[in-house]
Amino acid sequence: MNLNIKNEETYRLAHELAALTGESMTAAVTEAVRERLTRVKSKGMAKRIMKISKECSALLKGKPLAEIDELLYDENGLFK
Repeated sequence: MNLNIKNEETYRLAHELAALTGESMTAAVTEAVRERLTRVKSKGMAKRIMKISKECSALLKGKPLAEIDELLYDENGLFK
């Protein structure tokens, strides 16, 4: 497999990163892409969590605290 970097800035940045880390350019690019992919996936997860929290908030809005507690906890005070 090949990755041909045709952008001068991208090549320069990859070369600089490799020099600073002591890695090969392939290893430096691989790690950089892996880290970016993790951040992008995390943002997607954060959006899903926010959506779920807004849905839950809408369901619980206006309910008395005792009623909310009944939804969340069992008779022993543990999460359901």
